[in-house]
Amino acid sequence: MRKTSESPLPRIIIEGVQKTYTLRHSNSFKESFVARLRRKRTSTSFTALNDVTLTVHEGEAIALIGYNGSGKSTLLKLVSGVLRPDAGRVRTRGRVAGLIEVGAGFHPDLSGRENVYLNAAILGMAKEEIDARFDEIVAFSEIGEFIDTEVKHYSSGMFVRLAFAVAIHTELDILLVDEVLAVGDAPFREKCNAKIRELVSAGKTLFIVTHDLGMVSEICNRGIVLRQGELIFDGAMPEAIAALKGSR
Repeated sequence: MRKTSESPLPRIIIEGVQKTYTLRHSNSFKESFVARLRRKRTSTSFTALNDVTLTVHEGEAIALIGYNGSGKSTLLKLVSGVLRPDAGRVRTRGRVAGLIEVGAGFHPDLSGRENVYLNAAILGMAKEEIDARFDEIVAFSEIGEFIDTEVKHYSSGMFVRLAFAVAIHTELDILLVDEVLAVGDAPFREKCNAKIRELVSAGKTLFIVTHDLGMVSEICNRGIVLRQGELIFDGAMPEAIAALKGSR
């Protein structure tokens, strides 16, 4: 089917998704055995997401907002493929680049240079693509002379800068960001925000989790509000922020 401006094709489809975690209350086999003898519960279940359904189309910039424990990061990890739902399904179309956790995908004993190639390959880039963009990635990251240092010696800010630089220099269709930019300093955060705006202007799809409502109000055209694992609002950003503030 040919895409039209009236009916953009979906990039992300989330249908009836549910995710439950098991929280264990014992740290050893002995503790579990004693607890069972005393008929105490050794674990409880926590539903992080309950029957969440939504569709994200090409070129949309989506802010996923909610208070702590609402299920935002879990949903982003399901979209990235890091987690699988217990019920329902998640489908994506196109190349997905995700900044889900600081340093995720980095090997601590490899240098920054080696990790650029490793992470870019994980994101689907061929070696020739990485070669062509390597200098640009390093320049954006501001890692400089530390590019050949093992990343286990990096600060969390250095992790973020290099991971973000790799992600945004891939031929991505969908960019997932989970609050990791809060780790960098103010000038770098602004440079990242400017790059995100550039990607959105180029028609890329953005799915971002953040507490920075001012930033997402400028970048995003749609807000998804979660509360205790349930979707309670899906619409324009001003109304989404109002719904968030009224959902306590």
